[in-house]
Amino acid sequence: MIQLTNRQARQFLLLKHGLLGEYKFSEKQGVLDFARQVSCIQYDPIDVCGKNAELVLQSRIKGFTKGMLAELLYEDRSLVDYPDKNLAIISVQDWPYFERYRQAARQHAERYPEMEALTAQVRAHIQNHGALSSDDLKLDGDFSWQSAIHWSGGNNSSRSVLEQMYSTGELIIHHKKGTRKYYDIAKKYIQPNLLNASEPLEDELEHHKWRVLRRIGSVGLLWNRASDAWLNIWGLKAAQRTEVFRQLLHEARIVAVAVEQMKDTLYCLAEDLPLIEAVLRNQEQKLRCELIAPLDNFIWDRKLINTLFGFDYTWEIYTPAIKRKFGYYVLPLLYGESFIGRAEIIVERKTRTLVLKNIWYENGVKQTTQLRTALNSCFQKFAIFNGCETISAESMN
Repeated sequence: MIQLTNRQARQFLLLKHGLLGEYKFSEKQGVLDFARQVSCIQYDPIDVCGKNAELVLQSRIKGFTKGMLAELLYEDRSLVDYPDKNLAIISVQDWPYFERYRQAARQHAERYPEMEALTAQVRAHIQNHGALSSDDLKLDGDFSWQSAIHWSGGNNSSRSVLEQMYSTGELIIHHKKGTRKYYDIAKKYIQPNLLNASEPLEDELEHHKWRVLRRIGSVGLLWNRASDAWLNIWGLKAAQRTEVFRQLLHEARIVAVAVEQMKDTLYCLAEDLPLIEAVLRNQEQKLRCELIAPLDNFIWDRKLINTLFGFDYTWEIYTPAIKRKFGYYVLPLLYGESFIGRAEIIVERKTRTLVLKNIWYENGVKQTTQLRTALNSCFQKFAIFNGCETISAESMN
């Protein structure tokens, strides 16, 4: 078992994510490299100062623009929108491994026989007119639908039919305009060897091992306990998860890590051992200041982040306003090896202004000249990312 100090564990996570030292990822190729490293980037459509996936990337990719992600998704088709950890962006190469989800969606369709005629209308419309959204074709149906593979559902027949066809893999998201999704036939864009591939890991245990490896690699360090990091892995209860960890350890695909003053054992991928060794050499790293996405892979397990970094973060977007401690859309603020606070930032698109509504510093943070310089650089970069020409500060705590 590897022994790490708390600081070494933090350094490992930050270096793994490319959040400490010089930028590890750069430009469009860096977006693809990072997406493949973490396997899954969680998608959320809310856009206060960038959508979640874009926020994840802007903190790690030197020279990142929102257009780079759109190109990889909707022009190059190297990435694809599909549920993994909830709604997500994954490599198109991983498409076959989610065949069991598409098969479940096909079986689920049998509950809605009235959809059969409506799906035929969708196919005909796409053949004649190309990609469409739920506003482009009004379908008449009297049923309430719920997705078999993610949270979507409702009484809107057009949206329900499109989402159902998307769930089965017949349609993919062709592009998005804001939050509106446009769908097209998947076989136009996904190579036949991927689209028509059978499930590579039919055995559930082997599938669970593949999914757990992905999630450990996505976060960097994880423990064998309940965690949001395991969301949407069907059938992975505590007993199954324990068996998965046992086998992965036996196969030397993961490595146990003991961190000082931590009761629980953590685990990293065996392929990350060189990075552990680099951390143990205690090399000085350049300090960076970055805004972290609310659903960032790095903070999927909030309890782990609190244990290692002493930072207690809750995304309060669904918290009633009167009960919020901070704000509606607040981003963790990372400087060097520590979370130094959180910032509420909005983009006023008409005036192209980045508004810093508030910064709440953690206790004990000294607002030195060096920190203020790093913050200014961070906000300038964030303004460019959002296409803003000016920055306005309302209040700072």
